[in-house]
Amino acid sequence: MAKKKRFKFPWRTLISLATFALVGYVVYQNWDGFVETFETLNQANIFVIILLVPEQLYMYYACGQIFFSYLEDRYRMKFTRKEKMKISTELNFVNRAVPAGGIGGLAYLTYRLHPFGITAGQASFLYIFRYAITTVVNYLQALVAVLVLLALGQVPGEAIWIIWVALLMNFGVFVALALVIYVAVSKKRIDFFAKTVDNVLGWVMRIVTFGKKKHMMKYEKIHNYFISIHDCVVIVKKDKKSLKKPALWGVVYSFCEISVYWIVAISLGRPELLPVIMVGEAIGSVFDGIVPYGPYELGMAGVMGLLLGGSEEAVAISLIITVMARALSLIFTIATGYWPYNQAIRGKNNE
Repeated sequence: MAKKKRFKFPWRTLISLATFALVGYVVYQNWDGFVETFETLNQANIFVIILLVPEQLYMYYACGQIFFSYLEDRYRMKFTRKEKMKISTELNFVNRAVPAGGIGGLAYLTYRLHPFGITAGQASFLYIFRYAITTVVNYLQALVAVLVLLALGQVPGEAIWIIWVALLMNFGVFVALALVIYVAVSKKRIDFFAKTVDNVLGWVMRIVTFGKKKHMMKYEKIHNYFISIHDCVVIVKKDKKSLKKPALWGVVYSFCEISVYWIVAISLGRPELLPVIMVGEAIGSVFDGIVPYGPYELGMAGVMGLLLGGSEEAVAISLIITVMARALSLIFTIATGYWPYNQAIRGKNNE
């Protein structure tokens, strides 16, 4: 007698369909930006715009190298160039085209690195490090840009406060990262934090299930997750040289992010806007990895407009640059990332 086939929940298919729907939503939300971009292309130098293709690909690669260079040096792991580019492209797709913020990117990085023996805690450490190094680099770039703008006398008196906001927002991120490190370096603090998270999750679960379920997951899993992060921090503390290459790739990646906007500005005949773009991007980067696309660019455009004097023309050119950069980057992200992501989710591309 033939055995009955066990029902297998089609979670891969559901995730794939959900992603398709979310990307459709993102395209719908940005449709006006796409239309405006294509209408503006006749004012731009197309040959300069084409530079975005290799620049974007190199940006994806640089982002991936923040993770891969550390894993190769520290754990002697081996990744082919194809694997690096594939995972980097997929991760960029999740971070940029799927409205899930940084949590989605972290979850996907954990999923993709799991077959290579990387734990969720190790993946989280790498993700936090990537966010930390890019924030530090953006802060330093913004500081240099601010000094250039002040030296040239190009900051309107009414916009001086923007400079302080940019520096304070980034400093706030430094404080948050310092708190994370403070907790992570101590096993006692990690144990306390793990218990606190377990209690909070249990409290939420009891409310949602009306007291029928007391725990969202086993405490051991939560504890092991944070201990894994703790172990990574301890290793790095003893071997700081292991962060040298990832940090350098973080510098490259951060400048590539700024270059997307600068290339668009150059194509519109405004290369001198680089310092303004750097300050605007510094504020926008605070939201990067926390919220989906949208507030990032709106904040950046607002800052740029104010630094350029706040006139209608200044606001207009700031919006054109940010909208065009966002639309072109999003189109390229979907075109290069959706298919490999979909294959990976279906388990056909994890080798």
